[in-house]
Amino acid sequence: MTETYHGSCHCGAVAFEADIDLAKGTGKCNCSICMKTRNWNAIVSPDQFRLQKGADQLSEYRFGSDAVTYKFCPNCGVHVFSLGYLEAIGGDFVSVRVNCLDDAAPQQLADAPVRHADGRNDNWWNEPAITSIL
Repeated sequence: MTETYHGSCHCGAVAFEADIDLAKGTGKCNCSICMKTRNWNAIVSPDQFRLQKGADQLSEYRFGSDAVTYKFCPNCGVHVFSLGYLEAIGGDFVSVRVNCLDDAAPQQLADAPVRHADGRNDNWWNEPAITSIL
């Protein structure tokens, strides 16, 4: 069931709300950026995401194909969400860091299915051999 969650960075300079159905699944990837930032995300459409404060505070990072823009708070360093466009997943998307959801109960997160992607080898639709470190 879709719920509206509220989230923020560690210092509170950036805040958002997003309509997410955690039961539909979350994702973790072994690509270079996801590994280094320990990304755990839920993908939503842009109309399911509302930045509440901090638009003027956000820094961004892009690399590779520039298909995704990684947004983070320059004050506390927390990666909050990403924006991008990938035809393979339906076009425009927002990737919300579920660890930034302030009002998601620990059990909700524990119960959320996790799909692992082998981004390191550009084998996105398959699980990597090792997932325990993601």
